[in-house]
Amino acid sequence: MPNENLKCRVLIYSPARTASQQGAGKVGKWKINFLSTQKWENPLMGWTSTGDPYANVGDAALSFTSEEDAKAFAERHGWDYTVKKHHSPLLKAKAYADNFKWKGLPKTQEN
Repeated sequence: MPNENLKCRVLIYSPARTASQQGAGKVGKWKINFLSTQKWENPLMGWTSTGDPYANVGDAALSFTSEEDAKAFAERHGWDYTVKKHHSPLLKAKAYADNFKWKGLPKTQEN
């Protein structure tokens, strides 16, 4: 394997929950994506091309149960990595009936 492919830069992250209401199947998993800069637009078809053999590996193959497992894997292969911490929003517990509660009269601004 060429040396330029051995020294890769990778991003370790935990994917966000999907916008649909399909459950929490992938929540809590950690993934590795390769940061590839070798991309260009193919003039014949207009597709994005790459000379990096790792360009599409991260989404399908490299999934881990913890952040430490992903870091250990990257270190074992000699990859420089960056960890992107996920932001979990603070949600207030709300009932459906809260949408119809009386909130009082609207405040008026006095000049």
